[in-house]
Amino acid sequence: MDQFLFSTSWFVPFYSLLGAILTLPWGIGIIKRTGPRPAAYFNLLTTVVAFVHSLFVFQKIWDREPEKLLIAWFKAADLDLSFNLELSSVSIGATVLITGLSLLAQVYALGYMEKDWSLARFFALLGFFEAALSGLAISDSLFLSYALLEVLTLSTYLLVGFWYAQPLVVTAARDAFWTKRVGDLLLLMAVVTLSTLAGSLNFSDLYEWAQTANLSPMTSALLGLALIAGPAGKCAQFPLHLWLDEAMEGPNPASVMRNSLVVAGGAYLLYKFQPLLALSPVALNALVVMGTVTAIGATLVSIAQIDIKRSLSHSTSAYMGLVFLAVGLQQGGVALMLLLTHAIAKALLFMSSGSVILTTQSQDLTEMGGLWSRMPATTTAFVVGSAGMVTLLPLGSFWAMLAWADGFVNISPWVIGVLVLVNGLTAFNLTRVFRLVFWGKPQQKTRRTPEVGWQMALPMVILTVLTLLVPLMLQQWYLLPDWESINWYVALALFTSTVVGVGLGCTVYLHKAWSRSRILAWRFLQDLLGYDFYIDRVYLVTVVSAVALLSKISAWSDRYLVDGFVNLVGFATIFSGQTLKYSISGQSQGYMLTILAVVSVLGFFISWSLGLLDKLPF
Repeated sequence: MDQFLFSTSWFVPFYSLLGAILTLPWGIGIIKRTGPRPAAYFNLLTTVVAFVHSLFVFQKIWDREPEKLLIAWFKAADLDLSFNLELSSVSIGATVLITGLSLLAQVYALGYMEKDWSLARFFALLGFFEAALSGLAISDSLFLSYALLEVLTLSTYLLVGFWYAQPLVVTAARDAFWTKRVGDLLLLMAVVTLSTLAGSLNFSDLYEWAQTANLSPMTSALLGLALIAGPAGKCAQFPLHLWLDEAMEGPNPASVMRNSLVVAGGAYLLYKFQPLLALSPVALNALVVMGTVTAIGATLVSIAQIDIKRSLSHSTSAYMGLVFLAVGLQQGGVALMLLLTHAIAKALLFMSSGSVILTTQSQDLTEMGGLWSRMPATTTAFVVGSAGMVTLLPLGSFWAMLAWADGFVNISPWVIGVLVLVNGLTAFNLTRVFRLVFWGKPQQKTRRTPEVGWQMALPMVILTVLTLLVPLMLQQWYLLPDWESINWYVALALFTSTVVGVGLGCTVYLHKAWSRSRILAWRFLQDLLGYDFYIDRVYLVTVVSAVALLSKISAWSDRYLVDGFVNLVGFATIFSGQTLKYSISGQSQGYMLTILAVVSVLGFFISWSLGLLDKLPF
């Protein structure tokens, strides 16, 4: 039985896909009398099976060597499309995290979207979403991973645009789709290039090829940058970062999955690209620059947001920037630890913020306050989730950042500065949000706010306990450093940044009557951060304007040059035909006269041209 479950672990993604298929009779309206809730229960059941199966395999594979499974899909002549699957503690652990968080998000969605008319369609999309993520976790094929990334792009588009009757939602879904397509297109170029250079798209074969590959600096640089582009779009990294902010228009349970798992899926694929990226110092430097700029910039932007979901989404981009920085510095193990701690804490934060949004019917921070006594479970969840996000001893993010910082305290001390700055600003922002939402005097929309129902409270309680248990999990997996090897100066710097951030967040004056400062300098800074450094307007002036100009030139040339030439030929044909019809008399002598005239004219031109040739000096 053990061996059977282990050998069939590749079926975990199909459980979720089966759940999505089972919801179709309710999603497309074939079954109406029972309501949409049975569809949700079917999807929940398949997710439970997937979670239990992956958890069992994770327990069995912890002390075993990684194994490969080969699935032959299509073979013809020299074309061999086979999918390699990797069964290791990392890949199976990722499926446990994906199915576990998906299960909690679905239970949460039962309460959050209880009265939504298209609940079955939402659960079908969540099952589709979960299947793609689980497949990406165990994939050892670049071709399969790229196909699953495309499925994630489609799922993001459908989930963001779930409430498609709202114009802003449609715009957000469109922008998210096209922004990701930019990165996916460049990644596709890299996939085609690697299939030609390496002769295989399986990661194990690509790693062997990378050890002996002899590429020119230009080829390796372009290949590395193309590989980075796909994960950069999925993880909302600069300059492909604006979509995650707009994607907050979708339902909050989907935002839980997107900010904890989808971005982690892109970063996980980047982690698997490490041996290939090592071929190009340019690619590694690009990762360092991209990660640093996004981490610092997104954290600064988050502290100026008055929308609770957008404030948290920018911190997601910031922490994914730290993951990019870690991969660029070839610290893949630290990147995985940071992804684990961030996914659990961020899922808890979005669940607590969704509870606030549902009960207050508002996402505006200036309309909230005084919820701590009315929503104790939600308040506790937000506090624990915030503590899990920053370096607050002894929670998980502290150990992830400490393990990273210890390795670079002497080699690259500037990394410590980036970590301290991002961590301090994150603590400041989360404290600011807590004060605006849960502290202070109740506002008009929060005076009679009740606690959420058990469907939403239960997942928050489970994630709260899980966040507190993350250090014990890291210790069980031998990922915590020894006490003798800890650099206490670095640990003190990280912990101090959290204390300073929380202290500033508690003391800064927050006035809810107005959202912009009366002081011109502060107003300029607030607008600069609130509008994301005006990057969207820069895109509008540069990229969008250039594409619009090219479109106008193309439309003009198509209308007046291409169509004009075709119309000219057609007009000439019609004119000549209409003219020739008047020469039809039915008399043979008239036809003969016309033929003689044309032959005479041709003979004249031929003789004239021959005379010119005789006069030429050769």
